[in-house]
Amino acid sequence: MRVLVTGAGALLGQGIIQSLLKSNLENFSVIAADPSPLSAGLYWTDDRYLLPMATDNNFISTLRGLIEKSKPDVIIPGTDVELMLMAINRENLERDYGLKVLVSSPRVIEIADDKYKTFEFFRDNGFSPPESCLPGGESSLIKSVGFPLIVKPRTGARSIGVRKVFDLNELNSAVKQTDNPVIQECVGNDCDEYTAGVICFDGDCHASIVMKRDLRDGNTYRAFVVLNSEINSQVEEFGRKLQPHGPANFQFRISEGKIKVFEINGRFSGTTPLRMHAGFNEVEMCIRYLLLGENIKQPRVKEMTILRHWSETIVMPDTISPNEF
Repeated sequence: MRVLVTGAGALLGQGIIQSLLKSNLENFSVIAADPSPLSAGLYWTDDRYLLPMATDNNFISTLRGLIEKSKPDVIIPGTDVELMLMAINRENLERDYGLKVLVSSPRVIEIADDKYKTFEFFRDNGFSPPESCLPGGESSLIKSVGFPLIVKPRTGARSIGVRKVFDLNELNSAVKQTDNPVIQECVGNDCDEYTAGVICFDGDCHASIVMKRDLRDGNTYRAFVVLNSEINSQVEEFGRKLQPHGPANFQFRISEGKIKVFEINGRFSGTTPLRMHAGFNEVEMCIRYLLLGENIKQPRVKEMTILRHWSETIVMPDTISPNEF
């Protein structure tokens, strides 16, 4: 089996590669790709290639050239910006090259990429997301939930551009300073932040894991595995309604006994390698399902605390040369 992971310089792509290298899969190899020759994940495998940025008009044609050269059995996108391109081209790539592309449908990617569409998805399916509005609907939202409120970009990640406002003046200022904003109810507190992962195929949710987390610069740097069957059952129901093709990630807080999801990632998440340590190697489970035809069973997750830290990859001058194709 040959697994192509793009975005080898991103936290997500590196986490996917780590999960593969520490899996129990046999007779497989990892192909890593990234726009920069100085991406650490490129040097964790001998098969490494350069791909242009997803915003480059030649991205798909270059990806096709890489596929013809490296002959992967499955492609896993490792950055957000590649997801929609991969989703739109998934059917053609799978047909033309006889491989699998582990990416969800454009519908799922569109919902996950837009914070207001995320709100609409949960509201319309009978769940309890944080109350939200677009500019122009502030009066009703304030009347309903009061202050503080959260102002954030409709598209974005890692808490970039997120503002907490406490009165009308701060709200108006934040809306003016935020590109394409959404305004949301502020729920829970920093101590009640959760991240959950599910694996879904063909409309069914096969496995899930829930962790509490501490954030630094928008990324999880401490994670605490939560064993709570009620929460797992709820996030699995989210997965069945969303219907991703493979992994999805839900970020939420619990307020007044209700799970209030404020963000979806229609992909593996930055906590994917952390989950692996708890016995939930979601990358391996997806590969076994797609390539080996093995059923996915809920693994026995271990309760633990996971502390994240920096590490180093040493690259000598004569090895900074990803393969050409």
